Amino acid sequence: MSTGRASERTRAVRLTRWGGPPVLTEVASRAPEGQEVLIEVEAAGLCRSDLHLIDARPGALPYRLPFTLGHEVAGRVLHRGPLATGPATGERVLVYGPWGCGSCARCAAGAENYCDRRPALDADRTGTGAGLGRDGGMADLLLVPSGRLLVPVGDLDPVRAAPLSDAGLTAYHAVAMVRQAVGDGSGAPVVVLGVGGLGHLAVQILRATTTAQVLAVDVREEALALADTCGAHFGTLLRPDTASVLRERTGGAGAAAVLDFVGGRSSLDLAVAVLRAGGELAVVGSGGGEVAVRKPGTLPPGTRISLPFWGTLPELTAVVALAREGVLKADVERFALSDAAEAIGRLRAGAVRGRAVLVPD
Repeated sequence: MSTGRASERTRAVRLTRWGGPPVLTEVASRAPEGQEVLIEVEAAGLCRSDLHLIDARPGALPYRLPFTLGHEVAGRVLHRGPLATGPATGERVLVYGPWGCGSCARCAAGAENYCDRRPALDADRTGTGAGLGRDGGMADLLLVPSGRLLVPVGDLDPVRAAPLSDAGLTAYHAVAMVRQAVGDGSGAPVVVLGVGGLGHLAVQILRATTTAQVLAVDVREEALALADTCGAHFGTLLRPDTASVLRERTGGAGAAAVLDFVGGRSSLDLAVAVLRAGGELAVVGSGGGEVAVRKPGTLPPGTRISLPFWGTLPELTAVVALAREGVLKADVERFALSDAAEAIGRLRAGAVRGRAVLVPD
């Protein structure tokens, strides 16, 4: 779609009621004002977080319905408001998904994912990002509040680039949070639990930015094959003896870090079982599992736990740089925007390899 018109009716995948399903419908677009930038969407990733949004109970999330889904967005700058800064018209960009207040100390540093005013934004129920209470990119057009939220991507394929704005960025941020444990150049063992949309990118990021020995775990043989393709040193299915297998691979000491992209009960139990003393546990997935934190307890002494949420603007720039160098590549399945319901069903069934991406048709 390249009409160049800034005011028209366009298509969007909208969440109109909690519990879904989302609907593909027509919405009115408008010309950007002030610092706003209108993006012609080329690709929008589909994430398990979208399923959490769709399935949420009324009142569980601080968002007002309806809104357009889609927080992984690649496209072209179509029009800029009169006060807009950043990428020029026609430039191809990724949209940074978490939208903070834009003025607190963390937002000023590019860490809008940890905006100091997030509680106030939640209380206002105005939404906290693209596809998170505010209109996202599963549409023909996306109105972005400011050019500060755009990162140029050059000639990257938009279908492969779109997942980098969340799956790639969140994986990069999670690796950054455990870097203290794996950044000494000694080939420290790192366990990646769940080699799906985020996990397969984490394997690549670990290989590209650390000397870690990457050990991958999943419940699917095809996911382990993907881990191998992405550079994992070892892969194993989740079984009753997986903790013993992984400890043997680490010489008995355990893993320096565990990146849990599942966050379920079984994955967290395994994470605790294989982590060494003084190790790092990054819980990225939202699978509903729990870890008991007490002394004495089951956690190894000196354990540090983090709960990575998305990533920063400077980190997204670094992710794009890795992709442009050819060392980071999202494995994707492409769907037409009009086939969004099929893509959502495939994702829900666990039948998507890598990342599902919607493309306007």
